[in-house]
Amino acid sequence: MFTYKIDHDLSLKLLEPQDAQALFELTDKSRSHLKEWLPWLDFTTKVSDTEEFIAGTMKGYANRSSLSAAILYQGEVVGTAGFNNINWSNKTAYIGYWLGEGNQGKGIMTRVVSTLTTYAFEHYALDKVEIRAAVGNQKSRGIPERLGYIKEGTIRQAEWLYDRYVDHVIYGILADEWKEKSE
Repeated sequence: MFTYKIDHDLSLKLLEPQDAQALFELTDKSRSHLKEWLPWLDFTTKVSDTEEFIAGTMKGYANRSSLSAAILYQGEVVGTAGFNNINWSNKTAYIGYWLGEGNQGKGIMTRVVSTLTTYAFEHYALDKVEIRAAVGNQKSRGIPERLGYIKEGTIRQAEWLYDRYVDHVIYGILADEWKEKSE
């Protein structure tokens, strides 16, 4: 199973069935906060929905198409992050992430995404990592910008978000660029 200690306060671990209750409670508590940018909240209304999600993420990990991890901050589940789609043919992956309400502003997600980026290049030998964020989601966009990802463009009407389309900004970084920044 995937576990990764980032620092004394922060770690990642593969989502497992026993995480369903805590993850659902975090999702439910943060529902109005998360709904501004995440399209799946209306489909997560009970613990069994989270159990189904986790079962799907475990299959993705087993067949090496994705990796979804719980973010543990001071021992508590505070969000999720991982590779939503690993494309082995093109040696690319997309990082997705969210934090429960009240956990922003602590540098948690910047450290998590930095760790996942390094992991993608060093352990999976990928060539490129991408992050997509809604144009208006400044907090999410700030993470790849702080980490030196390159803004590659905007996809118009990339996602239906409850009652409207939102455009996405795509950020990317290549393995050699990340290595240069890390030295």
